[in-house]
Amino acid sequence: MRILPFSWVFFILFCWILLSLEIDGVSGQCLRDQTLLLKLKDSLLPIAPKSKKLVQWSSNSSFEGVTCEEGRVTGLDLSNESISGGIEGSTLFDLKYLRRLDLSYNNFSSTIPARIGDLASLNYLNLSNAGFVGQVPISISNLTRLITLDLSFPFYFQTSLKLENPNLRMVIENLRELEELYLDGLNISASEKEWGQALSSSLPKLRELSLSNCYLSGPIDDSLAKLPHLSVIRLDGNNLSASVPEFFANYSNLTSLRLSSCGLNGTFPEKIFQVPTLQILAAANNQLLHGSLPASMDNPRNLSRLDLSGCQFNGTLPKSMEKLTQLVYLDLSLNFFTGSVPSFRMSKNLSQIILSHNTFTGEIPSSHWEGLMKLVNVDLRNNNFNGSVPSSLFALPSLKQIQLSNNQFSGQLDELPNPSSSMLHTIDLSSNRLEGPIPPSIFRNLSILSLSSNKLNGTVQLDMIQGFHNLAFLDLSYNDLFVNGTGNDSTWSTLFSIRTLKLASCKLRIFPHLKNQSKLVYLDLSDNQIDGKVPNWIWHVGNGSLYHANFSRNYLKGMQEPYSLPNTLTILDLHLNQFQGKIPLPPPFATYVDFSSNNFTSSIPYSIGINLSLTIFFSLSNNGLTGRIPESICSASYLKVLDLSNNSLSGEIPECLTVMSQSLGVLNLRKNSFTGLIPDAFPVNCTLETLDVNGNLLGGLIPKSLANCTSLEVLNLGNNRLADNYPCSLRVISTLRVLVLRSNKFHGSVVCRQASGTWPALQILDLAHNNFSGTLPSKLIPRWRAMLEDKDENQPELNHLRVEFLQLSQSRYYQDTVTVTAKGLEMNLVKILTLFTSLDFSSNHFSGPILEEFGQLKALHLLNLSNNALTGVIPSSIGNLHQLESLDFSRNNLGGSIPPSLTNLTFLSYLNLSFNQLVGSIPTGNQFQTFSADSYVGNEGLYGSPLPNRCSNTNKSRSDETSFQQGIDFDWQSFYSGVGFGVAAGAIGTFLMIYFEVTRFL
Repeated sequence: MRILPFSWVFFILFCWILLSLEIDGVSGQCLRDQTLLLKLKDSLLPIAPKSKKLVQWSSNSSFEGVTCEEGRVTGLDLSNESISGGIEGSTLFDLKYLRRLDLSYNNFSSTIPARIGDLASLNYLNLSNAGFVGQVPISISNLTRLITLDLSFPFYFQTSLKLENPNLRMVIENLRELEELYLDGLNISASEKEWGQALSSSLPKLRELSLSNCYLSGPIDDSLAKLPHLSVIRLDGNNLSASVPEFFANYSNLTSLRLSSCGLNGTFPEKIFQVPTLQILAAANNQLLHGSLPASMDNPRNLSRLDLSGCQFNGTLPKSMEKLTQLVYLDLSLNFFTGSVPSFRMSKNLSQIILSHNTFTGEIPSSHWEGLMKLVNVDLRNNNFNGSVPSSLFALPSLKQIQLSNNQFSGQLDELPNPSSSMLHTIDLSSNRLEGPIPPSIFRNLSILSLSSNKLNGTVQLDMIQGFHNLAFLDLSYNDLFVNGTGNDSTWSTLFSIRTLKLASCKLRIFPHLKNQSKLVYLDLSDNQIDGKVPNWIWHVGNGSLYHANFSRNYLKGMQEPYSLPNTLTILDLHLNQFQGKIPLPPPFATYVDFSSNNFTSSIPYSIGINLSLTIFFSLSNNGLTGRIPESICSASYLKVLDLSNNSLSGEIPECLTVMSQSLGVLNLRKNSFTGLIPDAFPVNCTLETLDVNGNLLGGLIPKSLANCTSLEVLNLGNNRLADNYPCSLRVISTLRVLVLRSNKFHGSVVCRQASGTWPALQILDLAHNNFSGTLPSKLIPRWRAMLEDKDENQPELNHLRVEFLQLSQSRYYQDTVTVTAKGLEMNLVKILTLFTSLDFSSNHFSGPILEEFGQLKALHLLNLSNNALTGVIPSSIGNLHQLESLDFSRNNLGGSIPPSLTNLTFLSYLNLSFNQLVGSIPTGNQFQTFSADSYVGNEGLYGSPLPNRCSNTNKSRSDETSFQQGIDFDWQSFYSGVGFGVAAGAIGTFLMIYFEVTRFL
């Protein structure tokens, strides 16, 4: 019994110890620094009203985010506490035993306190995304025990941290233990030697380096090779402007290399692809970086992310990629890869595969996609894939997006397997060769469905899909479908929650009954068979929020009254209909308005400028409008394209229109009845790219101020009454491509006294039907570089002149047109290919010889020097013009024989040498076997095929010119398909792709 008191003492002592431990666990293991923590709470809570950690701190509860050892605070995590304001005077810097400090994701909006250097025990410091601004303090260099330093900052913020004075070297030179450095978004502004050598000389243990968007310049200094432990390198978003150093492949522990958007160039080292430890490789958006993938791509067995998008990589994808079993993300888009695509079915973790905008070919077997249970996005757009659409894609349980547009897939679409459980929300199969009916199950659960520009057929009942409530985007345009849009309020009341509906060229005969579609904002019913009037209820769909309405290319005759265009409408396209009477006033906030090619006969409303305050494109061309141009139109300060061509407008051109060219890109007033002068008021900051006043009654001189329009590409002054000299002052416009002065009263020599200034881009020069005189311009010819270069006409894409006026939409541009003379007839080039070149000096008073220099114009397609007073012989150098398709030297005083070298012009489809003084035998061979006698009449000394024998031809003289003119038989079909006769020449010779009477605006 005497032992009992001792037992009780022992028991009480044991309980006290347990209790003290429990108390220490509740009110902390941080007992010795508890006062400092509570003071820190009191100073921070007023500036952290949304705090979740600080607000719970008290002496009777735990301190969330705090780590303690032996009663001292060793770790403090106040991330995401919404702290705003300064912390300079807080007790934070009295926590002398602090080893880990995390203040990330706050909003301090102040500089980093200099007292941060007092926390000498820190080995981990994270101030990322904390809202600190200004100069990083030098006191950080006192933290010599740091292993991790993170000061990264969102680069898109205008105010950010910077390392200028002190610079990077000064801050890190004492941090010899540092292994992880994250300074993303800081303004370091250092050259390659400054930042590269600072890192290599100061941080021998560095493993992870992240300096994205730090305003660094390149090239990457070789001294970085001295950091053997580097495993993570992130330099995205800097202006390195250099090649990728091969020594990156020597890092034996390299796991992540990110070099996107760095302005890299040269060839990407193949050895980097074979680093065995590599897991992430990203070099996207380096437009001058090229290279190819090595045949052996299976060495980095753990490669999970490969992003080379937006570069110039080429070649094929190696079959060894099939062994990349850890691949999660693959983006090779916007390159020049070719060939077939290997199977990735071994990559069971693959979630994203993006191969769009390359030139991949071949079929994609359905077996390639089997087993990819985690695949979320497949993007194969803009390639040359063919065969059927892989059916296994639609069965993948996690797949959300399938984008296969702009390929050559063919065949029919199958019904979707298990559509009710599918996670698919986007299917884009547009611009392929799919045919057959649309399976109804394809609409189920989808948000976006685009099937446009295929060969799909059958009937689609719009009310059939009314139960698919998720569908927000539907494009069935340009197929062989018949879309039935009939219905009434009851059948359409629960129709899908459509926001964008595109039904162009769907054989619609009436407006679909869309009256109750409260979310519809984008409606395209163009290129259908809808007639009558536009119903007034259409302007109320989307609860009056419609912003895009395209009803062009129908048979509409007017608007149902009364109507009120919604203020939200920004694009209104009514072109190529049969609207009559007055033009409707555009909606007040419209940016694109096209009323062209209708039957409007009114004048332009006097106050129309009020409704064009935000308009970028405005066209009233090809109508019957009368009266004058109201000056209010000049208040449309955002206008880029103004097209009033092909009307019956009259009066003088308002001077304010030329003043508008400080923002205007296109001014087209052709084929009206404007009189007076072209106003000489083009500002010094003129931005005009196209000025067309052809076919009016304008007189006087070319305005001197037009030389201010240094971006001008098309200048068409033809068919007026201008009386001036050759416009030498405009030679300062180096961008000029098309100059038409035909059918005016221009006179004098075409030789400019000053040698400075050329038209290197000039491709069409038309001086026909004027009073120019003197000799042909020998010194100008070598300066017309666009006509000198023998361009490859087999290039895959034929570009044409156009003015892009909506930066965010490649489908919105203005199409330049011009009229040229070929085969003795005028024709309208609705699209001016950049390949097309033409010189027309006909019907003037030029004299002297045809210059040998003309033989340098190897890219020339049309050459017309007819109806002048040229003498001498035809230069043999003309035989060098291998692209020439039309040659007219008729009605001059040329002598000598026809050079045999002309038979080398294998693309030549029209030749007129008539009514000269040529003699001798007509050369034979190639094209010359195809020309008729009309090409040579009026040359008494010529003989040989196709002319009749000489004795029967001697009586033919210039008096026969009239009958020759009447005998011209212009074969349009032969111009298209037989430009440059022969099988090969006929195929290539359609170089021009001269599109007659097609749309001017795409």
